[in-house]
Amino acid sequence: MPLSEYEQRVLEQMERALTSDDPRLANTLQSTGRRSVLRYVLAGVGVVVGLLLLVIGVASPNTLVGVIGFVLMFAGVVFAVAAPRRKSGPAGVVDGDGNVNAPKGGARKRRSSGPGGWSGFLTRLEERWDRRRDEGR
Repeated sequence: MPLSEYEQRVLEQMERALTSDDPRLANTLQSTGRRSVLRYVLAGVGVVVGLLLLVIGVASPNTLVGVIGFVLMFAGVVFAVAAPRRKSGPAGVVDGDGNVNAPKGGARKRRSSGPGGWSGFLTRLEERWDRRRDEGR
């Protein structure tokens, strides 16, 4: 059963509000999540070759072959399970027309986590809290 015009407009307004409030969440929800079959084939080949090398390494006096086989198996499983990297564009706010605007205050600066990674994380949380509180006024 198709949606009425009113329901379609309300749905579009909800989508715009979600995209405006949290662009990363909206992008994650819009992605299909399908992975390439080639990715799984390569991972499977890596696991099988790694298993063969592991068995050969256990049967032979050279243990380095077994270690290499184990590492190859582990890498194949991680490659199959891990999400592929995406190119991320600038994070911004989407206005009512669906246009992306740059974040307020210019470009965001990335901080290196370094030794004070936890304090940097807390600082970012505080900044986000302040921005949300200021937008609510």
